[in-house]
Amino acid sequence: MTWFLNLLYILLLLLFSPWMLWRRVTQGRYRHGWKCKLWGLLPRIPQNSESKTLWFHAVSVGELQVIRPLVERAEREFPLAKILVTTSTDAGFTLACKLYNKHTVSYAPMDFSWAISNALSRVQPDLIILAELELWPNWIRLSTRRKIPIAVINGRLSQRSLNGYQRFQKTIRAIVSQITWIGAQSITYRDRFMELGVPSNQVEVTGNIKFDGANYDRLHPEVVRRSRELGLPPEETHSSHKPKDNALVWLCGSTQSPEEQLCLDAFMKLADRFPSLKLILVPRHPERFEEVARLIQQTGLPSLRRSLMQDGQVTSHWRIFLADSVGELRWWWGLADVGFVGGSFGSRGGQNMIEPCAVRVATCFGPNTKNFADVVQILLEANGAVALSEPQQLLEWITAVIENNAMRDDLAYQGQQVAMSHRGATERTWKRLVQLLSIPASN
Repeated sequence: MTWFLNLLYILLLLLFSPWMLWRRVTQGRYRHGWKCKLWGLLPRIPQNSESKTLWFHAVSVGELQVIRPLVERAEREFPLAKILVTTSTDAGFTLACKLYNKHTVSYAPMDFSWAISNALSRVQPDLIILAELELWPNWIRLSTRRKIPIAVINGRLSQRSLNGYQRFQKTIRAIVSQITWIGAQSITYRDRFMELGVPSNQVEVTGNIKFDGANYDRLHPEVVRRSRELGLPPEETHSSHKPKDNALVWLCGSTQSPEEQLCLDAFMKLADRFPSLKLILVPRHPERFEEVARLIQQTGLPSLRRSLMQDGQVTSHWRIFLADSVGELRWWWGLADVGFVGGSFGSRGGQNMIEPCAVRVATCFGPNTKNFADVVQILLEANGAVALSEPQQLLEWITAVIENNAMRDDLAYQGQQVAMSHRGATERTWKRLVQLLSIPASN
């Protein structure tokens, strides 16, 4: 089985190598971390009998935000613990180095048996924590053989993924049964894990950590600093009673092609009618920053770009702002009155709509939100967000919430109430992780 998987991975790597080479040349991706990925040559973690080693793995940017409250909890309660954070993408590595600079950060090994074996020997973790779902057979099997517990936190499993895995039911069941514990986001996800073959005593509902990790404070120092730099006084960034000549901010976050163009087209139809309206675009992928910058330039409207701003620079003479940075979206949401969550007018499956709702932004998204199906259902049932069935509805909805202050404020309020009511997943997850470590947490 092991060598079959290794051969399969090699064939897949060869198959996709032309595409990876093209992206390396044209977008600068896949240039770093190959010693870690192919050979498992991760940084060695010093070992001693007085501390434990926790290995957090988060595939990319979204998952890195998921593990953040747990890493912070580990810092506080187990200050002697060694913490390793691994990720699989360039954008994720950049953000991890920024968020977790006090700890060891590395690219994760691919699921080659020799890479996983080398990585485990160099790290010697006491607990491996995987964000959401990572079914890598060699990683799970070799960790289990070394008696290293594996926890999946904030676990989710779509119906489509379940259907795909069930084609290899016997193999998958043997893999997932070795996972020590899974904390599922919802009852639905828990039931799917059990249908996949996870024993009932190894999976439980903990809730969605993203409700805990979101920012709920529009006067958070990180929000205030950004609002001042953009000439948006923080005390005026969200109020139905603000003077008419004060800016109303529409933010489109985690967007993907062609969503930026859709938002720009709608904004251009509103720009003259609502001269105080401003648009903030936050593309999902860094390699598209230049492309989006060109789209903005074509509008001819005054614009500003995060990467070209000097530290401390303050300016309000802009209509469109490009937030071409990684890991700052949770703070940009704090500037917005109205929000559109990207990845929902394509096949991506939607991005995180918890963050704008948590910070009291009137939020909408497209119809394709399979990655957050349970969250969307909760929000829609409570009238805490709006789902648009087609891109043409975007202009109509934005116009309505601009003109109707009460409608906008009520939507924003209900969304925040939903987010606040679902907090607590971090605490439930942390208690289980402590049990897996078999050490008492400090008070």
